[in-house]
Amino acid sequence: MFNKSTQEKMTWFIENSRFMITISIVIILAYPFLQSCPPAEAIQSSNSDLDPLFNYRQSPNFNNSPKCTTFPISSIATKICNPSLVHISMTLDTKFLRGSVAAIHSILQHSHCPENLFFHFISSSDTINLEPHLGKIFPLLSFKIYYFNPGIVQNKISSSIRQTLEHPLNYARNYLAELLEPCVERVIYLDSDIVLVDDISNLWKASLGLSTVGSPQYCHANFTNYFTPKFWSHKKFFRAFHGRKPCYFNTGVMVIDLIKWRKYRYTKKLERWMKIQRVHRIYELGSLPPFLLVFAGKIAPIDQRWNQHGLGGDNLSGSCRNIHAGPVSLLHWSGGGKPWLRLDSGNSCPLDELWARYDLHG
Repeated sequence: MFNKSTQEKMTWFIENSRFMITISIVIILAYPFLQSCPPAEAIQSSNSDLDPLFNYRQSPNFNNSPKCTTFPISSIATKICNPSLVHISMTLDTKFLRGSVAAIHSILQHSHCPENLFFHFISSSDTINLEPHLGKIFPLLSFKIYYFNPGIVQNKISSSIRQTLEHPLNYARNYLAELLEPCVERVIYLDSDIVLVDDISNLWKASLGLSTVGSPQYCHANFTNYFTPKFWSHKKFFRAFHGRKPCYFNTGVMVIDLIKWRKYRYTKKLERWMKIQRVHRIYELGSLPPFLLVFAGKIAPIDQRWNQHGLGGDNLSGSCRNIHAGPVSLLHWSGGGKPWLRLDSGNSCPLDELWARYDLHG
């Protein structure tokens, strides 16, 4: 009925129409928040003018809605220990600063109670103080920056499939229970290459039950691919999953019970597998496999809408990818391609344009 060329054009049209409908749904979800926000203002500072690395526009001020619980004005030290606040932790460095700023911007913009958020940032830099720069971009943000000593993991890290995965700061999430104050009992950990289109308090409310970690899990993924053949050929290694039904989960979005973490000394358990890896090469994916070895099959499953991951493509080529079917609350550019780099190169993917809505750089 149709020649081959016509059929190919129809197939292309159907697939792209389906993709654009998905994009439209995501933008519609975000639109009420985007519509009500004033434009960001440019930050005037000598540092910004001299160094494009810190050339950011100032974020609009986001305030609590009338239904939010109001807390007395207090110091940062007092806020840190307030269990009624939503506690969020992210790493912070110059290479991924643009991603972190966009992520923070999206979180504030979609929160009904942005003044009730507290950010715990982890940095491994002892030469650049990012606190004043962050304070200029987000004048009302409640946050503290913690120093993570790279030497803690320097001799525990082995080579990975991608050099970025070998950065010591990737392992800072292993040490949150030690880095954060003992009074912080629960925290949401987020990677820097994400944006939210939902209120983060809904993620904060996720029930962990008896588990220490909650995260979206993906049981359809081929779990064997996350470890080397040597791992699966030696019982002393694969018996770690005995009595469990392990599923893949992405460590870029986790809700963590720090009380249980400290009680059961999970940092030591992660370090044990890192030491084994240095000798036996049982995996090649950086900081992820130790988490799978310790927690897979024991996490509290959270709705997959909270980690639409893989938007950065695979670890090598960073090709474009579509979001998974279903609702979306958080988009995650895990993989080799980062949206700010692709946008700057003029070779962006369709979903990168959604990330760009929260970009305050330049």
